[in-house]
Amino acid sequence: MKRISQIQNAAEEPRVLCIIQDTTSAKTVNERLTLNLPASTTLPKLHEDVAHKAGYVNGTFDLVWGNTPDMAPLDHSSEMSLLDSGFEPGGKKNFLQLTDKDGEQPQIASDESGTAESSGLDDSSQERFIGPLPRDGAAGCSGDYSSPSYSYSSILSKSETGYVGLVNQAMTCYLNSLLQTLFMTPEFRNALYNWEFEESEEDPVTSIPFQLQRLFVLLQTSKKRAIETTDVTRSFGWDSSEAWQQHDVQELCRVMFDALEQKWKQTEQADLINQLYQGKLKDYVRCLECGYESWRIDTYLDIPLVIRPFGASQVYGSVEEALQAFIQPETLDGPNQYFCERCKKKCDARKGLRFLHFPYLLTLQLKRFDFDYTTMHRIKLNDRMTFPEELDMSPFIDVEDEKSPQTESCTDSGAENEGSCHSDQMSNDFSTDDCVDEGICLDSTGSAERVLKPKSLLTFELFSVMVHSGSAAGGHYYACIKSFSDGQWYSFNDQHVSKITQDDIRKTYGGSSGSRGYYSGAFASSTNAYMLIYRLKDPSRNAKYLSVDDFPEHIKSLVQKEKESEEQEKRQREIERNTCKIKLFCMHPVKMMMESKLEVHKDKTLREATDMAYKLMELEGVVSLDCCRLVKYDEFHEYLERSYEGEEDTPMGLLLGGVKSSYMFDLLLETRRPEQVFQPYKPGEVMVKVHVVDLKSETIASPISVRAYLNQSITEFKQLIAQATGLSAENMRVVLERCYNDLRLLYVPNKTLKAEGFFRSNKVFVESSESMDHQVAFTDSLLWKLLDRHGNTIRLLVLLPEQSPGTLANRTLCQKVGGDSDVTFEGSKGNRKSVEAILEESTEKLKNLSLQQLQQQQQQQGSSTSDSQKSSDASDFEHIESPNQDADSNSSLCVAADNRELENRIRAAAGGSSGASSDPENHFACEERSDSEVNNDRSTSSVDSDILSSSHSSDTLCNADSGPIQLANGLDSHSITSSRRSKAHEGKKETWDTAEEDSGTDSEYDDNGKSKAEAQYLYFRAEPCSQDDSTWNAQKCLVVHVDKRITLAAFKQNLEPYVGVTSTQFKVFRVYANNQEFESVRLNETLSSFSDDNKITIRLGRALKKGEYRVKVYQLLVNETEPCKFLVDTVFAKGMTVRQSKEELLPQLKEQCKLDLSIDRVRLRKKTWKNPGTVFLDYHVYEEDISISSNWEVFLEVLNEPEKMKSMSQLAVLTRRWSPATMKLGPFQEVILESSSVEELKEKLGEISDIPLENLEFAKGRGTFPCDISVLEIHQDLDWNPKVSTLNVWPLYICDDGAVVFYRHSTEEPMELSEDERNELMKKESSRLLKTGHRVSYSPRKEKALKIYLDGGPAKDLGQD
Repeated sequence: MKRISQIQNAAEEPRVLCIIQDTTSAKTVNERLTLNLPASTTLPKLHEDVAHKAGYVNGTFDLVWGNTPDMAPLDHSSEMSLLDSGFEPGGKKNFLQLTDKDGEQPQIASDESGTAESSGLDDSSQERFIGPLPRDGAAGCSGDYSSPSYSYSSILSKSETGYVGLVNQAMTCYLNSLLQTLFMTPEFRNALYNWEFEESEEDPVTSIPFQLQRLFVLLQTSKKRAIETTDVTRSFGWDSSEAWQQHDVQELCRVMFDALEQKWKQTEQADLINQLYQGKLKDYVRCLECGYESWRIDTYLDIPLVIRPFGASQVYGSVEEALQAFIQPETLDGPNQYFCERCKKKCDARKGLRFLHFPYLLTLQLKRFDFDYTTMHRIKLNDRMTFPEELDMSPFIDVEDEKSPQTESCTDSGAENEGSCHSDQMSNDFSTDDCVDEGICLDSTGSAERVLKPKSLLTFELFSVMVHSGSAAGGHYYACIKSFSDGQWYSFNDQHVSKITQDDIRKTYGGSSGSRGYYSGAFASSTNAYMLIYRLKDPSRNAKYLSVDDFPEHIKSLVQKEKESEEQEKRQREIERNTCKIKLFCMHPVKMMMESKLEVHKDKTLREATDMAYKLMELEGVVSLDCCRLVKYDEFHEYLERSYEGEEDTPMGLLLGGVKSSYMFDLLLETRRPEQVFQPYKPGEVMVKVHVVDLKSETIASPISVRAYLNQSITEFKQLIAQATGLSAENMRVVLERCYNDLRLLYVPNKTLKAEGFFRSNKVFVESSESMDHQVAFTDSLLWKLLDRHGNTIRLLVLLPEQSPGTLANRTLCQKVGGDSDVTFEGSKGNRKSVEAILEESTEKLKNLSLQQLQQQQQQQGSSTSDSQKSSDASDFEHIESPNQDADSNSSLCVAADNRELENRIRAAAGGSSGASSDPENHFACEERSDSEVNNDRSTSSVDSDILSSSHSSDTLCNADSGPIQLANGLDSHSITSSRRSKAHEGKKETWDTAEEDSGTDSEYDDNGKSKAEAQYLYFRAEPCSQDDSTWNAQKCLVVHVDKRITLAAFKQNLEPYVGVTSTQFKVFRVYANNQEFESVRLNETLSSFSDDNKITIRLGRALKKGEYRVKVYQLLVNETEPCKFLVDTVFAKGMTVRQSKEELLPQLKEQCKLDLSIDRVRLRKKTWKNPGTVFLDYHVYEEDISISSNWEVFLEVLNEPEKMKSMSQLAVLTRRWSPATMKLGPFQEVILESSSVEELKEKLGEISDIPLENLEFAKGRGTFPCDISVLEIHQDLDWNPKVSTLNVWPLYICDDGAVVFYRHSTEEPMELSEDERNELMKKESSRLLKTGHRVSYSPRKEKALKIYLDGGPAKDLGQD
């Protein structure tokens, strides 16, 4: 019966459907294994079942989730069930991937039938493989070689070859190709193994041979799929930037061989490179008349073969053709005749190259990179060039006895020019050598004896093809290499190694089917062979790879060391894979909220993890460990999900649901005071932050945390809050804040919290009093107003401007509380009120103010508050300032202000004159005035006229009396006019401002900055800034608590009492990161984009009216080193003429810059950066004839004579004389042309220079004004005397004012300079041009040279920039 019940239970148990993809092989990647297991199956049992079904040894593979393969593998040692591990039962598909374990392929179970046959290899062939044995005989992807993009199949098939790839650091594919070729060269690899590194003599990090040796050992013995080359490149002296530089593989070969020879000096391997790769050739010239021959011997490491001869339309079709062309002599005749030493005259001769002997390893470079002189760009030749698998070099060897009495000399340039085979690259330091060898040098002992091999043995077999895919601008390298162990070709494409066939090698010939015409390569494949390496077929010398057993002792020691390092790395990876990494938070008693990352092994218990978190959060000495615990936490919702009571000894891996790369939750290290007890947090509970609201004091208390259930009713929830707060549940009102400005009164008793919209973390406000406020509609209640203010009030730091002495009393100091707040004093030009009228008006206002204060005091029954400023920390605790206290303080301030205002207005009425006021303190007397009044008032000096300027923020105004006035600048593209203040709402509270809704016009030129929609009462309170609040000067700083729904216009009106001027006379700048300031100009917009503790700077200066633009005026000084000098900031208006703007500008220049100018001897002209442009004529009108915009810039030019520019048809050209005889340039002189005629320009130049017209030459300057150019270049580099008749055509294109023209006397010869004088002048000119910001000459970015540093790194040149 028991057995039957177990079967029934098993039948009822839910099952888990697992679908496993085997990604360890290209052959199995498309196969799927399906398992349907009970949900209680453990993870070890899952691995066991998968191993049995796949035919692998259990423990030699990993299982990872198929949808998130970057996660840690499933723990095969954990006893967790499939259900606990995240598997979904009930017929849902759980996708898994079977992957390699630690980079090693799974081992095939020994009892698997057919394994030996499936490998496709016999015992002998298996022994020839290096690294892990291949599991099957799949040929791999034959097309992998041709694409730099790595296919998925190539990744999988890579390790099947038994070879290890190299990781591409960034653009080091050229290096990887060469390293793999050298590794697959038995003679080079074996010689490198025989060299022994002496650590006492050199640092292993900088030893190139040692790092190559290590790399080769890893390539032969590592079980990884690919290994890094960073240690090798570090030994080259390269930093990380070199990984992003692609170089030519042939260039790298030369440089690396040279570095190895330098490092191997005084060792047995000193001559290794020459023994393996060096050949000899003869460079000769033979006289065709007497047969006399002059020649010399040169060595080479590779033979560069031309694909397309210079100027030819046909290309060489094969390597044999190119080799024949290489040794084909050329005839020197005609002007190229050779001077024969024997004939003592110039004779026809034959010049050419002959190979004397070939190296053991023959390297051929196919010169695919060329230069196109038509387009002046580097190009790549993709033409087809075939190469044989076996190359017979006997036709190309020089077998004649060239040594005769006629020979002039035999010179061996030795290693000085190794690899070079062009006559113009050869050394001139010849040493006599009468022993010319022919054939192959086979001496491996380094002796001077040479053994000549007959021609029949000059057969070379191809074993490496380095392929380039791409263009001359860049591309990708990889290598096709034949293994000498089994004759199989492989593609070594960075970290991917795959088998390829002879067909794949033939695909690297390049080109396309069709004729070998000039354009045959235009549409050819860009993937083709670039370097070929052949090995001489000589059984007596051809070596085999050293096996691991035959390694020298020092290499065996190195293998063991690398194996231990790899094991250590593997253990470290295993630890990493078993480490849970999760975000950790802690409300530190001193440092507030802290965040860190807790890394704990999955087998560590919760108690041990708590101890680790305790130390990580630096709580030692602050809180005892007993007062801390870890709880499950949701940072986003600030929700405490659950606590772990009684699970202190549970492993963290089980507690957190396994080892994952990321978790959907966090941990919080919770602390308590010793007398407190931790509250248990159960899953399914929701956290509620309860804020108690006091209507009498109008304060909101800091939150109290309460945990509730979603299925609780509102009545039950109120009882819960009553227990936590001590309030009465009978009159309790509960308001849920679901999101910003979404307040919901919870009034349905039986409704559940879930139905009301409660979630994980919630905020509610509760109020329980016997006031009548709960009887009115919620949106009309005082509670709603307090909460609304609470949610919208922000804290701003406002920096006030410096006040000028004696001016404060003469400005409107306070915004009036009731009635008309727009109190304007009129200037002397307007109608003056009598002293009695002013007294009567002000007395009435004071009565109204006192009455209003009394009413408010009676309404509030003398209640006092002790509110603190709004807090912006992590808690939701906020105290809202009561408006009553502010009413008192502001009222008293307004009384004082009105008294001062009254006194000033009486003084103004009694002592004013009928003319324009000369009192510098009275500039803001009238706010509503005509444009002419505004313009006359623009020269004020008592108000700081700071304006933000992007390019001239450090410039100063040239005001000699008041000292330099620092410029700031508004980068906003809009300007504002606010010509009058809006009337305040009748009967409003003192500390509440009124802001109407935006009308939708969104115009910064709105006269009052507001529409007339329905008004809201918006909160505003300002107080002096304490030293703790800001780094600014506390005396000039305000802390403003304001409703962010207030408009900028209303905000400015509220700031008037503190700034001391009306809102139209100051500007608001918002301070961003790095203290960047931008002017806020849209009066209709609210402060909704501002947030707590944003900074604002107030700057004095008149705000713009509609149609006005702020303009920066710069003086144009054409003959100064700095031709652009800032003068003043001014205002131009739409419809104003240029002459009117000059009339208003000149008094401002006189006052601020001490420039007394005549209106007929100044001009305004267009400014584009530092380039002077169109001259503006007096009758031009802004916005009609001249486009104008915010923060416009204009040039002012002082003339030596009255303005001659009267018409738009005229042209103002700046000219400069060049005197070659003195190597000097004259000053700029302006000429006014009536037309665009070249003849008229020459006539004008002749008049100012006395150069005859027939000898006068001119050229247009290049670049931007002042078109600086070196005096060493101007005579040749400019386009002198262009053959055109008008200026407005190519190549001049002089169509606008401000063009620069150089001119000279055509017969004047340049000054003769010695070399020293030229160098000295060059230094002076370079210094001059650098100071003016002009480049001496154009120099494109050069390709970085490839260097290998033998001392471990490049020397730092302190003199370089």
